[in-house]
Amino acid sequence: MNSTLALLVIAAVIATASAFGVHTPVSGVSNGSGMTMRARECDLLGKKPNRQARVVTFSHKRNKKVQHVNLQTRKYFSDELGRSVKLRLSTKGLKTVEKYGGVDAAAKKFGLDLKKF
Repeated sequence: MNSTLALLVIAAVIATASAFGVHTPVSGVSNGSGMTMRARECDLLGKKPNRQARVVTFSHKRNKKVQHVNLQTRKYFSDELGRSVKLRLSTKGLKTVEKYGGVDAAAKKFGLDLKKF
C-alpha cells in the first residue's frame, strides 16, 4: 500500500514539474540532434578556462570572471592516419604543432590519440 502511494506522489510531482516547464535531468540522454557538447578545452594541451580570475573596479570591488582559452579550430592532415583531422587547439597548441613539425609528432609527444578526431 505504501509503495503505491509513493508512486502516486512521484507521478504527481513529475506531472506538476512538466506542467510548469521544469526539466528533470536524465543522465545518458543527448539532445535531439545526436550531438554532444564538448568542453572549452584544448585537444592537444588540455588547457581549460581560468575560473579564479577577478576584475577589480574603480571602487575596488572584486567581481569574479572567467578567462576563456583562445581556441581555434584547425584541420591538419595526418600522415599516419591518411586523412584530415579536425582539432580545437589553443593558440599555444598551434605553436606547439608548428614546433614539432606536424600534428602527428605533437600528438605522439603529448599522448593524444588522433583516431578520435
